Amino acid sequence: MKLKEAKEALATREFKMLLRQDIEKREILMLDERAMKSMNTKGRKYLEEKCKYRTEFVRDRDRLIHSKALRRLKHKTQVFLSPEGDHYRTRLTHTLEVSQVARTIARILNYNEDLTEAIALGHDLGHTPFGHNGEMVLDSIHEGGFKHNVQSLRIVENIETNENRKTMNLTYEVRDGILNHTGDGVPITLEGQIVKISDRIAYVNHDMDDAVRSRVIALNDFPKEALKVLGYSHSSRINNLIESLVKNSEGKDMVLLDNEHGEALNELRNFMFENVYMSEKVKKAEDLNKVEVIVVSLYNYYVNHPDELPLVYQNIAQIDGTKVAVKDYISGMTDRYAVSLYTELFVPKAWK
Repeated sequence: MKLKEAKEALATREFKMLLRQDIEKREILMLDERAMKSMNTKGRKYLEEKCKYRTEFVRDRDRLIHSKALRRLKHKTQVFLSPEGDHYRTRLTHTLEVSQVARTIARILNYNEDLTEAIALGHDLGHTPFGHNGEMVLDSIHEGGFKHNVQSLRIVENIETNENRKTMNLTYEVRDGILNHTGDGVPITLEGQIVKISDRIAYVNHDMDDAVRSRVIALNDFPKEALKVLGYSHSSRINNLIESLVKNSEGKDMVLLDNEHGEALNELRNFMFENVYMSEKVKKAEDLNKVEVIVVSLYNYYVNHPDELPLVYQNIAQIDGTKVAVKDYISGMTDRYAVSLYTELFVPKAWK
């Protein structure tokens, strides 16, 4: 069709406002048969009137974007504590990169992008301040331990509220994807499986980028065979992993990398754990000690002074116990808020 004919066709076309039911029908007609359709959701814990315009998964996505928990990720450590530079990843930028990778994969495979994005936006809400260091400390001192994926689910089910809802009241599929984005659990939807592998694709590659930028390690130090398979630049590795994933997953009931690319990614991940995540240059003894002192001090203080918790956590203490409420409060803090609160409670004013 020539440009003039295309413009004439466009000018005479009738445009119709899309309502929720129209979008649900479009999903049935256009998405892969394996994709999760929003009209087939198992629903929410608490019955709500459906939106006139948005599908259930779009509503979940919107609730997560507007949540306080997501905004706090801006000031939570990914790997490097207080890095000197503006380009290091935080939990929020990590979440955005996971969302981008996952949506790209979902689009290529013709699965539900809205569900995929919602799970990606919510998957790391439960991370503590000070990255994995903070999580290890809280896991060691809290009775019953601490897992960030479990806490992410707890945030959307029990903690995050607004004036209209007691909880975020997300759909079952989004909550399942958040809980099972890490660990041995397998998400019930292919969209959840996409987020699970996208999380690993994103953090291995962007943490490599940050490690090289910080001069903790050089690109030439990474396993050569893995780089040969995946690529020598951030963009080429992301592209090659996505291409492997979609080719290997098309028409299947699981989302998986092929053996070659999966083994190369795991080799890089293992190398990162041994040489970066557990590196003395990253986990400096003095920094670890500071994180432990801050987290332990705040935890013990509020266990002994539950009346000083914010009201929302006092209410949680009445239902789930003081220690659970304190764990919820501390894990939701940003790095700088935890430091500020510790300073306020424990540092003499003359020393500040």
